[in-house]
Amino acid sequence: MRGIEIQKNEPVDRALKRLKSLLDGEGILEEMRRRRSFETVTQRKQRKERTAVKRHAIRWRFQRDKPSEDTEA
Repeated sequence: MRGIEIQKNEPVDRALKRLKSLLDGEGILEEMRRRRSFETVTQRKQRKERTAVKRHAIRWRFQRDKPSEDTEA
C-alpha cells in the first residue's frame, strides 16, 4: 500500500504535496487520469505518438552532446 507518514506538527498541505509528488513520480496520477474515460484505439495511437516525439527529442538532445565513436580526435 502506498502512502506517506505524517510527521508531528506537519501541515496537511505539505503532506499532501509529498503524497502527490510520490504518486506522480510512480506514474499513478497519469494512469488514473488516462483510465478516467474510455480511449479509442485511434486516440491511444495518437497519445503514444505524442509521447514518442517527446522521448525522441530528449534522447536526441543527450546523444548529440556525446562525442561520436566514429571520429577520432
